[in-house]
Amino acid sequence: MAEETRLIRAGSKARPLVKTVGPAIQKGSTVLLPDAGSLYDDDGHVTYGRQGLSAQVALADALAELEGAAGVALYPSGLAALTGAMLAVLKAGDEVLVVDTIYKPTRRFCDKVLVRFGVAVRYYDPATPPRDLVAGASVAVRLIVMESPGSLTFEMQDVAAIAALARDRGVLTLADNTWGAGYLFKPIAHGVDLSVQALTKYVGGHSDVFMGSAAARDPKLAALLAAGIHHLGWAVAAEDAYQMLRGLRTLPIRLARHGESALKIAAWLAEQPEVGAIHHPALPGAPGHDLWARDYTGACGLFAFTLKPAPEAAVNAFLDALTLFGLGFSWGGFESLAISCDPQFQCREVHPGYGGPVIRLHIGLEHPDDLIADLRAGLDAYAAAGT
Repeated sequence: MAEETRLIRAGSKARPLVKTVGPAIQKGSTVLLPDAGSLYDDDGHVTYGRQGLSAQVALADALAELEGAAGVALYPSGLAALTGAMLAVLKAGDEVLVVDTIYKPTRRFCDKVLVRFGVAVRYYDPATPPRDLVAGASVAVRLIVMESPGSLTFEMQDVAAIAALARDRGVLTLADNTWGAGYLFKPIAHGVDLSVQALTKYVGGHSDVFMGSAAARDPKLAALLAAGIHHLGWAVAAEDAYQMLRGLRTLPIRLARHGESALKIAAWLAEQPEVGAIHHPALPGAPGHDLWARDYTGACGLFAFTLKPAPEAAVNAFLDALTLFGLGFSWGGFESLAISCDPQFQCREVHPGYGGPVIRLHIGLEHPDDLIADLRAGLDAYAAAGT
């Protein structure tokens, strides 16, 4: 053979892989099939690298174990997991009930995309009793989308009750469980049909890789998720899947530290004169604490608090005075973050009023005493700017 042919063929001989603690990272779009009969045998073979190779399969299997799921689909981001799971089960003419405190990008997808394709969207107050919520659903309702605790303000829902009542009506349920990370709360064990999370957050844990997952309670739903990914052309990279699997190994240890520090800081904030309320369901006495204590095995590092009323300039002064807390919208990594929340409330249909500006914190892995000192400096700046 000519040298250019030999160079193409060189090193292509298959060899047995040695066993390592992590899966092999296979990089390839083309999959070579063993014989002509396998070319169109989609059920028996992976025919294209986008379907997922060793690292992706290992991650999906591990997440299925974590979630107690019949199957798990991987998506290139958390938002893609939410939108992909919804697209997999909805069609024109259906209606979806979505909690009013849902993650804002999910709401944007519902308003800008779903309705354009003939799916009706109705938002409901998270305080609606489960029986009233399900009884009030029209015959067109196909799916109820929950997020508990709610995004930004952490309202709790009785997820198990909603799931049970919905099943009796033949309605599917989906829970955005990014706060619980598939570890602190198990939606499928509580009767939910689809458990979705942004792996970008706590599973990844280092703020450097995007991915999302949707776990299905029933094999038929798992097949719908897989078909949706196949039809829409989504894929995740092997290196990203490997990083997510690596993060999954330390998830329990990291979540314990995040949760412990966050509760310590939330309790401290509750005693500060500039603070009006704490929004953290794991804090005794907080709204929704009874549901959290019943259903959750722990808490993560994300919560919010309300400052006593002051001008917007004071809120900015508080945030700008922070040195250990970064100002950023994502969370779940090793670092602590802070944002102001009020601009995001404008799209909500339910406006309970929080009595002052709302600040969301993600408590990272820094020492909590250092974070408390940083927050105290921010509160001093808030008090000074508000006078």
